[in-house]
Amino acid sequence: MKRRIFRAEHDAFRETVRTFLAKEVLPHYEQWEKDGIVARDAWLAAGRQGLLGLAVPEEYGGGGTTDFRYSAVLAEEFTRAGTPGFAIGLHNDIIGPYLTGLATDEQKQRWLPGFCTGGTITAIAMTEPGAGSDLQGIRTTAEDKGDHWLLNGSKTFISNGILADLVIVVARTTPEGGAHGLSLLVVERGMEGFERGRNLDKIGQKSQDTAELFFHDVRVPKENLLGDLNGAFVHLMTNLAQERMAIAVAGIAAAEHLLEITTAYVKEREAFGRPLAKLQHIRFEIAEMATECAVTRTFLDRCIADHSDGELDAVHASMAKWWATELQKRVADRCLQLHGGYGYMAEYPVARAFTDGRIQTIYGGTTEIMKEIIGRSLLDQPSRKA
Repeated sequence: MKRRIFRAEHDAFRETVRTFLAKEVLPHYEQWEKDGIVARDAWLAAGRQGLLGLAVPEEYGGGGTTDFRYSAVLAEEFTRAGTPGFAIGLHNDIIGPYLTGLATDEQKQRWLPGFCTGGTITAIAMTEPGAGSDLQGIRTTAEDKGDHWLLNGSKTFISNGILADLVIVVARTTPEGGAHGLSLLVVERGMEGFERGRNLDKIGQKSQDTAELFFHDVRVPKENLLGDLNGAFVHLMTNLAQERMAIAVAGIAAAEHLLEITTAYVKEREAFGRPLAKLQHIRFEIAEMATECAVTRTFLDRCIADHSDGELDAVHASMAKWWATELQKRVADRCLQLHGGYGYMAEYPVARAFTDGRIQTIYGGTTEIMKEIIGRSLLDQPSRKA
């Protein structure tokens, strides 16, 4: 089905992204996978190409557009290229809204220009060894010392953790406040007491540096409080819809691409003297995946359009996130199976897609959390009387 959400300007941007990937990413990606980290030069190249800070106002060097369709194009093309380890989406779609929406004018002047050039790489630190989706379990503390906050604690599974020059840290500023006693503090590279642990060894997305972070009596200036004091819970909830949409967009793009390469493979690969594509079971498998992708794409494109218009709610973003990523997981598994033994070989794109994509149903809120959000919206409201 022809997609109807993109215009000529989005198509032109897609060509720009594809050119960037061909020139600046694909020739180096294997080395980044081996190194466990993306080269800083690639981030600077992305900045020069105008791929960073799409929604940042032009006065700070950004693209000045809130049209999420541009972010969708980025997510789709990086996914199709098999380069999810270059975390542009994290930088633009997850961290960017905190800086553009919550930062003071002085903070914007300090942080946004570098955000757009690629000179300032960003991360957000929520997850702790004992606290994932449950924000009330956060133990990292920030004690008010008058002219600064004294930050202590640790975080784990932090994407861009090694490269990050600026980290938004979720910390407890009011001990008795529960989820509403948390604030966002910006920790910058070089602050005394801020240390990075090991670059974690993951089963996929090897080039995406994912680290442990440690804070030992870090003196965070008062002017590095982002947003409202004790307002982190509300700030986080406000921005999660876009994070989940970005993950969902990558999910359906991955499923569609896997279907394409597997369709081509079964047409060429022979078994019992004829192409796999002639076997009824294979045809049914392809038909089922194609239908699921087509139905999911229709819903996702509607969500993309709604989000670009500022109309997408948290419930539909949660639906998009869990459904698209679970579809991606199923399609990856079925496509690997259809490749037979070759699907288990790392040199085949389906093998890497299988391991790279497995995290999709976990980060940004697990499938189970997404279902809880949806179920709560439907079942915790008072029944309407006939």
